[in-house]
Amino acid sequence: MKKKIPMRDTLTVKTSFVLPPDTNQHGTLFGGKLMAYIDDIASITATKFARRPVVTASTDSVDFLKPINSGDSVTLEARITYTGRTSMEVFVKVTSENLLTGEKAVAALSFLTFVALDENGKPTEVPEVVPESEEEKWLNETALNRAEHRKARKLHSQELAEFFSKME
Repeated sequence: MKKKIPMRDTLTVKTSFVLPPDTNQHGTLFGGKLMAYIDDIASITATKFARRPVVTASTDSVDFLKPINSGDSVTLEARITYTGRTSMEVFVKVTSENLLTGEKAVAALSFLTFVALDENGKPTEVPEVVPESEEEKWLNETALNRAEHRKARKLHSQELAEFFSKME
């Protein structure tokens, strides 16, 4: 029988200080730096859940909603929202906080997919995530729609790759 893990038990949280070397000419966090933070926490979350090595299969999107300024803190919350046989969807919510005023804002949102690997580097089965709260159920129920978009986007990317490889 497949192991079941409550979604609430998959939460991973990471907070970092945004320092001047992390910022661009506007004094806000580099988008690429934030994307690295997102992939890092998502891979930690997926590895802890599967208790196996994982690889990033896709990043659906990173929606930058609000700039994160130098001197702010940035907190990333990641959780497993859906599981297939070998794959896991990870949702990452990014919140900024002005440490002097206490003002907080959702700065970015992202969904990523990871695949668990066995000792031979082949995809291997993962536990099942079980949503309980209304928010968790919504994230879980809407995952199939995101998976359909992911598959269509991948097919389009493969078509583009074929097109460009013929151009070389």
